[in-house]
Amino acid sequence: FLFFVRYRALIFPLLIRAGKPTPFFTFVLALLFCVFNGYLQGRSLTTYATYPPDWLGDSRFITGFLGWLIGMAINIHSDHILRNLRKPGETGYKIPRGGMFEYVSGANFFGEILEWFGFALACCTIESFAFALCSLFILSSRARQHHK
Repeated sequence: FLFFVRYRALIFPLLIRAGKPTPFFTFVLALLFCVFNGYLQGRSLTTYATYPPDWLGDSRFITGFLGWLIGMAINIHSDHILRNLRKPGETGYKIPRGGMFEYVSGANFFGEILEWFGFALACCTIESFAFALCSLFILSSRARQHHK
């Protein structure tokens, strides 16, 4: 969880080329969601979740971790493809090609949804499952808009 949050908050913004500005209200809502969700996930995992000593070898953890890892790889690779769609100064709509974009039009969204459902399976907490569902609803809506 912390690895992805650090990537999304620190590395990803440095890689983005200049594009459309984000409305301030959208920024504030996203910030509030991330702060609240980060607190909720951290508090859940450090205070309330209990795992048996052999949890890291449990099939739910292994499957969830692999889902998270594959989802994150798809997400990061898809972001790379999207960042490099246009050459500097070029404008206009371009359809992304390569990677998971050959199978779904919102590969970056698909990767992030897979990532958080993998996280939820690995953690097996109601909070991680709620986050996965929120991600599914929010990102599938955005994916549908992008597809159109």
